[in-house]
Amino acid sequence: MVTPAFSPLLAAMINALGLKTPVLPVIVGGEGELPSCFPVTGLATASIAAAGITLRDLLSRPDSPMYLDQRLASFWFSSSHLPINRAPATLWDEFAGDYATQDGWLRLHTNAPHHRKAMEQVLGISENKYALARQVAGWKKGDLEQAVVDAGGCAAAMLSLDEWLSHPHGKTVAAEPLFWQHLHDEAPRITIPLPVARPLAGIKVLDLTRIIAGPVATRFLAGLGATVLRLDPPGWEEPTLVEEVTLGKKCARLDLKSATGREQFKALLCEADVLVHGYRSDALEALGFDEQSRQAISPGLIDVSLNAWGWSGPWRNRRGFDSLVQMSCGIAEAGQRWQNALRPHPLPVQALDHATGYLMAAAVLRGLKIRQEQHRGYSARLSLARTAALLLAHDAGEQRPLAAINKRDLQPLMEWSAFGCASRLKFPLRLAGTPVAWATPPVALGSGSPDW
Repeated sequence: MVTPAFSPLLAAMINALGLKTPVLPVIVGGEGELPSCFPVTGLATASIAAAGITLRDLLSRPDSPMYLDQRLASFWFSSSHLPINRAPATLWDEFAGDYATQDGWLRLHTNAPHHRKAMEQVLGISENKYALARQVAGWKKGDLEQAVVDAGGCAAAMLSLDEWLSHPHGKTVAAEPLFWQHLHDEAPRITIPLPVARPLAGIKVLDLTRIIAGPVATRFLAGLGATVLRLDPPGWEEPTLVEEVTLGKKCARLDLKSATGREQFKALLCEADVLVHGYRSDALEALGFDEQSRQAISPGLIDVSLNAWGWSGPWRNRRGFDSLVQMSCGIAEAGQRWQNALRPHPLPVQALDHATGYLMAAAVLRGLKIRQEQHRGYSARLSLARTAALLLAHDAGEQRPLAAINKRDLQPLMEWSAFGCASRLKFPLRLAGTPVAWATPPVALGSGSPDW
């Protein structure tokens, strides 16, 4: 059974990328959907399929059969990694969550220590979540949202879709394309061989992304054979996600705020084929690496970037995460009404992050195709808020529950890493002759050196 919204969602993605509708359709199998008033499984299936179709186009293999399991796609939008004989990582800080204010609900995102500290600058240090709730209850949601954001933290007041569409920033998001794409001047690059079995072998990807969309994109590229070097600033950790997203990657640290770090970055970028980054809209520019400078350093660069709230409007430089975007854009409020619940009801998974990650990977593959044929650099911009707008435009059809994960869903070999042993779900996409497979297990952030 194929989710009803799969085809129109996929068509919207393919059209936004500028691709032709594939002659050979994607064969979708698997049963069940994630429970939501929105087509979350349809979004998962369509975004992974979009990456697959773009890969098929890069390889000039339009007749290659492609199969996608929508049930496995649903699970990969939550977690593909199952630790063995040890507890899974805790996903949320103890103070992260939804809180009632004087006039509605507000979400606080406190997973990063500096974001939690910013929240505490506004609300004080609380003994526990119940004590924090009492502090939040004395505020109006809009006032508290702005106070936390002004302190450098992350918060989002819950809005309905109508409220979002009339909001100054909601209006700008609605006017943005799903993919903002731009071609740069002709820049001769070595033609890539594109072997069918490992099409991105020899492609160097510089990864400046963190939670969650960007790492999902570069994980997919690593699964196609790319050399992925992830750079994180000193002290940054992602204990909740590192085993999930560092498959096939080398992870190092680099301080871009230092002159030495910027020189090292410039040397790495000079050799890179692809740059994927998730900095806020003007962050790299402030460090001296605007879009034109990046192309000058690495002519013909494939440059794909993510910004949570979009690329124009008053919130373009605001810190954002999937759960916050869901609160602001109307998803959590619609879910609350759908469930007839007393509190916000977001999507069952961080679907905006994961879907945007596969769309970012599709943009990289599209850029490589353009560079291969036209010898030009390529830039693309995406945002969680614009992916949310795509989801909000489609309704969920009939939904059946997903069957629980069983042994047949797991890859045949156990995954060994410095963290311990684990199982990994089979990847939902299968393109004939081109497996998505990772050469190395997950690694700790900063475990490698910042070099190719």
